[in-house]
Amino acid sequence: MSNYLPGHPDILVTTAFDLPEHRTVKVLGIVRGITVRTRGIGPQFIAGLTTIVGGRVGVYVSMCEFARQEALEFMLTHAREMGANAIIGMRYDATELGQGKTEVLAYGTAAVVEPIRS
Repeated sequence: MSNYLPGHPDILVTTAFDLPEHRTVKVLGIVRGITVRTRGIGPQFIAGLTTIVGGRVGVYVSMCEFARQEALEFMLTHAREMGANAIIGMRYDATELGQGKTEVLAYGTAAVVEPIRS
């Protein structure tokens, strides 16, 4: 099982609070990545139509996925700057900041880990 994210072979990321077969050498602190996204008029119009007929709102799904990926990238950059090779207990959070504006936060604990040798 690999906890490396595609395109990021240098940092292990897990939502668990430990990494199997690894020892935490040093905890570096909290890392985070924040982005704020807004809905444009096009997606709002399409979502309005979807609300009338029902169903999945694909434009919002895409927007949310992009925001999560962007927040994740910022968090990984922050972890690298601290010298981490792992992020433990990674989570996402989102907050509506106002009409049409949403903050997406990716956060976790930056750490230096090493494989346990048997």
